[in-house]
Amino acid sequence: MEAKIKTYKEFYEFYLKQHSHKTCRLLHVIGTTIVFALIITAFYHNNFKLLWYVPVSGYGFAWVGHFFFEKNKPATFKYPLWSLKSDFKMYFDILQGKISLDSSKD
Repeated sequence: MEAKIKTYKEFYEFYLKQHSHKTCRLLHVIGTTIVFALIITAFYHNNFKLLWYVPVSGYGFAWVGHFFFEKNKPATFKYPLWSLKSDFKMYFDILQGKISLDSSKD
């Protein structure tokens, strides 16, 4: 039986292990970038129908990374809010160079 994760710090360490394949991390970065682009574009052009594509692009890219490259189940299914928070944290950590797309360099 899997131990329950109690703190966010502990969860983020688990999250990064679940995202160790560089293609999975890259797909998360691409999906999250598209999410931000859709949100900005929707508000800039006052076209809120674009917001329907936010979960499709965010989860679509991420789940391809998990199912085809990591070969694991996304953490979203068990820890949805911490997973969402961690996706943004990992995104900005990669952009700032705090972690690498290639997890062997972390």
